[in-house]
Amino acid sequence: MSTGFAEKCRKVVCIGRNYVDHILELNNARPTAPFFFLKPPSSILLPGQGPILAPKGVKCHYEVELALVISKTLKDFDCKGKSPKEALQEIVDSIDGYAVAIDMTGRNVQDEIKKKGLPWTTAKGFDTFLPLSTFIPKSAVPDPSDVTLYLSVNGEKHQHDSTNLMMWKIPELISAISSVMTLYPGDIVLTGTPKGVGSVVPGDHIDAGLEVDGKQVTESVISVDVAEKGGIYSFGA
Repeated sequence: MSTGFAEKCRKVVCIGRNYVDHILELNNARPTAPFFFLKPPSSILLPGQGPILAPKGVKCHYEVELALVISKTLKDFDCKGKSPKEALQEIVDSIDGYAVAIDMTGRNVQDEIKKKGLPWTTAKGFDTFLPLSTFIPKSAVPDPSDVTLYLSVNGEKHQHDSTNLMMWKIPELISAISSVMTLYPGDIVLTGTPKGVGSVVPGDHIDAGLEVDGKQVTESVISVDVAEKGGIYSFGA
């Protein structure tokens, strides 16, 4: 399947604030239930498609995440009454596989938007603001609730934590999303980022990926440069 899975994506649903230490590092309020936002499929950047493009005046932050690639229509998925193992298996049966994602964020854009109580779409939706790895088959990830995500900038590791630190586990995330909007085959769900987020500028290089039992999963690797974006957008102009 390689990178062709992204062509089927109708929407990208992103879980916010799902790791406690990430909430603390950004001094955000801790949510009492899963919440999510959308990134447009046009923000997807596949391997070999070029660099992340940093818009003028935008402070670009990286956030590495585990992405789920949906294979079945999911509506009102209910994990209540199921054991955690049963609920997770039902979700695994409803996905094609996984990818590693970098949810790029225009942090200063987001901060300004939040002050005004407006939606985050601009801060999250720039072209190239969602680098993805190639498709990771389910066989490479026996338990998505216990894999390690990592991200390095210019060879220095900044993020390296396990998905077992999620506040809300994958079945709870799918339940929250599918109670509001139907998930369709090809949709992509980002499950949140651990601590260690930070900024990159044009000229930087990002490496990211996923480890299972301490071993890197080959299909998970992202290696991407950051460059300056042209066009008419300029934050603060």
